[in-house]
Amino acid sequence: MSEVTLVAERRSETGSRPSGRLRREGRVPAVVYGLGQDNVTVTVPARELGHILAGGANTVVTLLLDGADQLTLVRQVQRHPVRGEYLHVDLVRVSADIAVTAEVPLHITGEPEGVKGGGMLEQQLFSVTVEAKPNAIPNSIECDASALDIGDQLHVSDLAIPAGVTLQHEADELVAQVIVPRALAEEEEEVEGEGEEVEGEEGEGEEGAEGAVAADEDAAGE
Repeated sequence: MSEVTLVAERRSETGSRPSGRLRREGRVPAVVYGLGQDNVTVTVPARELGHILAGGANTVVTLLLDGADQLTLVRQVQRHPVRGEYLHVDLVRVSADIAVTAEVPLHITGEPEGVKGGGMLEQQLFSVTVEAKPNAIPNSIECDASALDIGDQLHVSDLAIPAGVTLQHEADELVAQVIVPRALAEEEEEVEGEGEEVEGEEGEGEEGAEGAVAADEDAAGE
């Protein structure tokens, strides 16, 4: 877990117009809250914030405000849907020795054996909720799915969790599985259905032939 410093400035004006002006000046409106203290509206440099967020989620940020520093975690980031610029950020105060909860991205690595054989990897869980002290929160958790064959599954109990981190999930919760693609499954069902129809037609043909022979014998007897 990395730790960085970010200088914040108090802001007295709120609303869309002042916020828009601040963004044009290269600053991002933010709010600092938590630990039973009052909420404080501030601004932080957009460029430095971008560098911090590029380093991964759940980075511990030492926020410098009014000559004092406070440990914080980025809790929520709002971005423009088209331009991608930062619109607002929430920073929650934390203590180094008190565990907090956080959402951690979950990445599946490796190409499953079942995918090589025509299967499809279906990921059900893309992030996990963890509890840990701020400096122990991982930026992400990776899980190797290389050994999965068609029909195999990965569960929360299969995840490798760093020391000092507790998962807030049931052990049997499904993370990912390798399945037969629906199109392939339907194609196999159609092939099986056609095979059954052919068998039925052959049976009718044999019965018809036997009936014809029997009719000829009856006619000869008469």
